[in-house]
Amino acid sequence: MEENVKKIGILGGTFDPIHNGHLIMAEIIRGAFELDKVLFIPSGNPPHKKEQTVTDAYHRYNMVCEALKGNSHFEVSRIEVDREGYTYTIDTLGVLNEQYKGIATLYYIIGADVLYDLLTWKDYEKVFKICRFIAALRPGSDIEGFNDRIKYLEDTFSASILAAQIPLIEISSTMIRNRVKEGKSIKYLVPDAVENYIKREGLYLK
Repeated sequence: MEENVKKIGILGGTFDPIHNGHLIMAEIIRGAFELDKVLFIPSGNPPHKKEQTVTDAYHRYNMVCEALKGNSHFEVSRIEVDREGYTYTIDTLGVLNEQYKGIATLYYIIGADVLYDLLTWKDYEKVFKICRFIAALRPGSDIEGFNDRIKYLEDTFSASILAAQIPLIEISSTMIRNRVKEGKSIKYLVPDAVENYIKREGLYLK
């Protein structure tokens, strides 16, 4: 790889809300793989959440903005929030690939469990050609199955998948929403700015 070609990580998600687990994972992976920046992409209208109620993208985007303040290596993108209809990864990567062609290599960050869902993604073979993947494995996970799945995807579909070890952080957006609804504290689970935003906007009370 040429020295002047940057390495950009992509972390997509519903971020309903974004929490410290997302931020810790992104920062550990950024350092481990010497990424120049990590681009956080809140989903607009995710097709895999059709049966779930998702907070308006306006609030989810704003919370990501609040969470990323103070880290010059983190950036948020409106690319999916502003797109009409369902948002698919291939469409997002197509735009980013054009934007960064010749300038940067794209690394899509996923959890280890997503390795087993990649073949259900729209135009997954095109996705494999556009970007590399960084799959995050948590302690206690099935490392043998994880490695076997990576080898299968690389051998069969010419995917490029790097393995990342991250700490076990038991925080989820569902947990945070439930705690807010129950009137419990979410301090230290989300950045202070996100906690303040949730309170100010009255999110997750119902």
